[in-house]
Amino acid sequence: MKTYKQKINLETTTQIEFIDITHQVEEIIEKSGIREGQVLVFSQHTTSGIVINHNESMLIQDFMRTLYRLVPVSDRYSHDLFELNRATTSDGRSNGHSHCKAILLGASQTVPIEKGKMDLSEKQSIFFVEMDGARKRDYIVQVIGV
Repeated sequence: MKTYKQKINLETTTQIEFIDITHQVEEIIEKSGIREGQVLVFSQHTTSGIVINHNESMLIQDFMRTLYRLVPVSDRYSHDLFELNRATTSDGRSNGHSHCKAILLGASQTVPIEKGKMDLSEKQSIFFVEMDGARKRDYIVQVIGV
């Protein structure tokens, strides 16, 4: 059993952004030399997520509209009351809504690898989802197998 791990840096440009990272993950799998196993894609950030879905522009607009409707920016979030929480320091962002959106999506996805390729359907793509942009971000890709 072999393991290969790589961290990828990216820069987001908007508050909520769906970035298709499928091609980068495919390149890492190829670089790993692993033909059978699985790939884990993981975000270490508490205001971003990793999801698998169809990369279609109107659908991505629907995803964003749904996230805004379920977790509105204008709602009151206890996390945003930085002056009451003296245990941590603020980076100046009121981002309670971003943390709440992230918990709905999850921080990782695992995909099987067969014959050196991910077992995704032609309609599936892997997205890094930013919910507190614009920021410098990264995600980890770990390939495990033989």
